[in-house]
Amino acid sequence: MAKTLHHLASSFVILSTVLSFLIVADAKSQRFTTYLSPATLGLKKEKLSHLHFYFHDIVSGKNPTAVQIARADMTNTSSTGFGMVAMIDDPLTMRPELSSKLVGRAQGIYASASQNDLGLLMTMNFAFMEGKYNGSTLSVLGRNSVMSTVREMPIVGGSGLFRFARGYAQASTHKFDIKTGDAVVEYNVYVFHY
Repeated sequence: MAKTLHHLASSFVILSTVLSFLIVADAKSQRFTTYLSPATLGLKKEKLSHLHFYFHDIVSGKNPTAVQIARADMTNTSSTGFGMVAMIDDPLTMRPELSSKLVGRAQGIYASASQNDLGLLMTMNFAFMEGKYNGSTLSVLGRNSVMSTVREMPIVGGSGLFRFARGYAQASTHKFDIKTGDAVVEYNVYVFHY
């Protein structure tokens, strides 16, 4: 009888060990997160890049690149256009002339988000189509204080060669046509990426 109990106890220990292993293995396969080395994704040394281009916000003419899609009701008397929302697909060029080489497009939304000054909420992607950056994007999400000489907005991410990107964009108005509302904005973008 003692041998039988000893044999049953040994079998129970072995069975418990196997079941514990299976439960742990199953739990690991159903984890929500896993820690990875950057090398497993092919990421090498992080670098800092400076991109320089011109943003053409065209609101006039037959083919505008910025179109108002919403505005506040008629009782809104804000001088800042508070509540206005525009969808954009603005060309990005090498030089301030619209006819210069196209390097990408700024695609997204800007909205008048301030009741007291000209402050825009910018939510856009710089979608590049030139050289090694063709098909890569940088994402901007931040405040554009339009009347400031230089505005700084955060780069919050990217895709393609800009995966894991972070940095900032500095915008300064190169030209503004008060009659048409069209603007050319110079951008200097500083971004860390792999």
